[in-house]
Amino acid sequence: MADRLAAALARPVAQQPQWPDPERASAVVASLSGAEPIVTPAETARLADRLAAVARGEAFLLQGGDCAEAFAENTEAHQRANLGVLADMASVLTRRAGLPVVQVARMAGQYAKPRSRPLDELGLPVYRGDLVNSIEPTPAARRPDPARMLRARADAAKAMAVVREFHRGGTDTQALTGGDGAGYVSHEALVLDYERTSLSPDTTGPEPRFTSGLGHFLWIGERTRDLDGAHIAFAELLSNPIGLKLGPRTTPEQALDYVRRLDPHGEPGRLTLISRMGHTRVRAVLPAIVEKVTGSGHQVIWQCDPMHGNTYTSANGYKTRALRHVVDEVRGFFEVHRRLGTHPGGLHVELTGDDVTECLGGARGITEADLPARYRTACDPRLNAAQSIELAAVVAELAATGVTEGHVRLR
Repeated sequence: MADRLAAALARPVAQQPQWPDPERASAVVASLSGAEPIVTPAETARLADRLAAVARGEAFLLQGGDCAEAFAENTEAHQRANLGVLADMASVLTRRAGLPVVQVARMAGQYAKPRSRPLDELGLPVYRGDLVNSIEPTPAARRPDPARMLRARADAAKAMAVVREFHRGGTDTQALTGGDGAGYVSHEALVLDYERTSLSPDTTGPEPRFTSGLGHFLWIGERTRDLDGAHIAFAELLSNPIGLKLGPRTTPEQALDYVRRLDPHGEPGRLTLISRMGHTRVRAVLPAIVEKVTGSGHQVIWQCDPMHGNTYTSANGYKTRALRHVVDEVRGFFEVHRRLGTHPGGLHVELTGDDVTECLGGARGITEADLPARYRTACDPRLNAAQSIELAAVVAELAATGVTEGHVRLR
């Protein structure tokens, strides 16, 4: 297994920080490798069982949280607010759609971010997440520092403690949504120096693999899903449930290649395909992918990320998203699956329970002029609590009744 891991990490790799002092980075990796895991194999196995039910069409996967977790925001109040929004969305979905909801937080590890450009508008290295550098626009703050991985691990452990406390003993919400009293966390497996530090052998599945102690559910992003790259090879070795983001350039043949690589034994719910097409493309691109994968016999989870394909810059210079575009992509996602007879099994969103104004629209009528007042995100814009609940109501209606033109309207 060690040889397989070394071979995976030796493959071409994208979106990695360039540590100024490689020896120091190696020392940090060695230190992290001796730390206690954040999640347990038993918890991860329970999630895998629940995700198998989603893949069979018996439940719904709701995943959400901050775009990028920031050290300064790693407070119990912030984390509980985010978990509360996720729980409230799950309640809406279950009440109106009648399906058990599996809740997975984007939390306790979402500290790194891929970037499309190496430099920002000031000519400085871009912010790649608190695990790598700082958001402050100074050369020193933007210098990649491997010691930040130590802070990320410590903060992730604190966040996981909050998740466990929030879910301990079950709640009325969990009873309603079919929850098992456990709290599950997820993040993008991006910085491989960090991801490789908490692996332990797992021989319980169809072949020997590693289980990650950094999160229950890990996903591979749109910018790092090269079939011949290190991220896909790394994900192949994990027994954790795996997600894969698929953008509008994904072909049906590529999608099937990913499925064969990441779900070689046909385990229901092992792989979640997270479409992030954009509201103008989802209806055109997604059907052929769904048909190709479904025809192969693999039982994947089909999940919609309606956020990342709908980002644009407002006239006053803020990166934002319009709730109506988010809803339209979700609607298109359901239309495709209803037409093909497949299960639209999940929603993946960036949200916060804090009082922010980062996305447009919703019942409160947020406009571009409102953005400067409460724009707090470290990276991409998030739905606030009210917008999240509005979206959950739309999804619940679609899940309960199917899609007809104009059936669900959003103010």
